[in-house]
Amino acid sequence: MDIYLVRHGEAEARWGDRPDPGLTRLGRQQARKVRDQLESTSDLKIASSPMLRARESAHPLANIRRESIVVEPGFREIPTPPGLADRRTWLRTLMKQNWDEQSPEILQWRDGIWSALFELDGHTAVFTHFMVINAVVGRLTEAEGTVCCVPDYGSITRLRLEQRTLQLVELGRQHMTEVK
Repeated sequence: MDIYLVRHGEAEARWGDRPDPGLTRLGRQQARKVRDQLESTSDLKIASSPMLRARESAHPLANIRRESIVVEPGFREIPTPPGLADRRTWLRTLMKQNWDEQSPEILQWRDGIWSALFELDGHTAVFTHFMVINAVVGRLTEAEGTVCCVPDYGSITRLRLEQRTLQLVELGRQHMTEVK
């Protein structure tokens, strides 16, 4: 079974300015490119983070395939501490740290991603986030750092799940994007 981790398209607001922004015009173009890359993949289900930018990124593929989007909380954005005033500074700091420096809440979030992957039933495109992809790739490659790759907007990282073993097949297109 193949799993395609798709990073959502460019968001219309800076991280931390709005809790759930949609896509920019460029983000919608990136979503259509993902559609073009995955539309001929047979028997492909579509899952998404609950966040609007991920769901909007999934829409072009879902529409052309006439598939519904299954919203899966396990693929949500990294949770920020409650009442945090400056989310960008917090995220930039976290991105420089190792997994063994993370709070129990962050480690539980990472474990939830892993569990959600193993609950998928069939070939699936999962529309998700930068840190989700890093959590998965980091675990598969045994990377210590919370950031081990820099998936570009609309990039597709391919995994294979066989006999309860998950493997990294191909890392998606890489490009460092700014934490806006």
